[in-house]
Amino acid sequence: MIFSEPIPLGLYIHIPWCVQKCPYCDFNSHAVRDALPEREYIDALLSDLELELPFVEGRNIKTIFIGGGTPSLFKPESIERLLVGVANQLSLEKDAEITLEANPGTVESGKFAEFSAAGINRLSIGVQSFQDDALRRLGRIHNAKDAMHAAEQAHVAGLNNFNLDLMFGLPGQTPKDAIRDLANAASLEPTHISWYQLTLEPNTHFYHSPPSDLPSEEALWQIQQQGQEFLSQHAFRQYEISAYSRNQPCKHNLNYWRFGDYLGVGAGAHAKITDSRQAIIMRTAKIKHPRDYLQQSSSQQADSNNRISNTQYLSRDDLILEFMMNALRLTEGFEPILFEQHTGLSLDNISELLEQATDKGLLHTSSERIQASPHGQRYLNNLLDIFMPDDKSSAS
Repeated sequence: MIFSEPIPLGLYIHIPWCVQKCPYCDFNSHAVRDALPEREYIDALLSDLELELPFVEGRNIKTIFIGGGTPSLFKPESIERLLVGVANQLSLEKDAEITLEANPGTVESGKFAEFSAAGINRLSIGVQSFQDDALRRLGRIHNAKDAMHAAEQAHVAGLNNFNLDLMFGLPGQTPKDAIRDLANAASLEPTHISWYQLTLEPNTHFYHSPPSDLPSEEALWQIQQQGQEFLSQHAFRQYEISAYSRNQPCKHNLNYWRFGDYLGVGAGAHAKITDSRQAIIMRTAKIKHPRDYLQQSSSQQADSNNRISNTQYLSRDDLILEFMMNALRLTEGFEPILFEQHTGLSLDNISELLEQATDKGLLHTSSERIQASPHGQRYLNNLLDIFMPDDKSSAS
């Protein structure tokens, strides 16, 4: 593998606690039982990060994303101590995007201003719906009024670059309900809306006890078509399967989708790092449970070589599939040179697969750009199957 260009680098920080576990959530999140160990956890995060530094020596951080769980449960002073600690260890670009996930039910009046003072310059607010009945069925702790208030407080705090998370395909939802949610979101003037379908993920309550009134496939397609038209009419450009932006796409997530690099610290955090000198790309995953993560972090301080990660080195087939799984989510696709720069592989490795996908009408290819066709966007899994290694295809 040959890497001719520096690969952009982000930092993901995971804070795993939330007030309660939602029935659809398969993220690494844990309901708060006692007082949050904020100081101990920030110490662990910074210690964790220090052990990752040799793998990114000399590289600048372009984005930071603090996700969860519900990071807004932490006090602003804890977030400030975290960001100061990060800046002491890593070189941040001057215009680095620094995002904090927040839930409306955990944001008191004025708290966003304190997060802004701590160094946060972008918010991602987990609204999911503006209809109280839907929120109750989703297990959310906020109501529609809380959601509206959170967005208004973001503007008051000067955090005008914010995302609203919304879901569709909710139990009992009609196309009219879904458009009403989008209309409420647009009225709050976010720069970004994430609008994605409720899915029944394994190891969730909804997976084992599905709601009986989920919309049909026909209704889902109608909701999606009408919703995309609404968002387009209100100047939200779709740039990824579930991401719509008013000229401010999420830089951190764009880096994921373009197969850039990112460090991951915190319980259950994942990372992807390219070592161009050794011509390898590795993925790491941290210990998932916060209790175990904190215990391991304490013991690692006595052994500076003890990274709290599992590491996997990506094979040629892994690289091809993972690049395509990310880059083909983008509506504009990718430039062919990006594949070579971010995988270290020649485009010749996938030329036959590209031709096969193009012949099936799932892909548009040219010397300037490779992107999923409208048909390929709708049936993305079928498109990705073409890039699946034979051993994994047969297993599935």
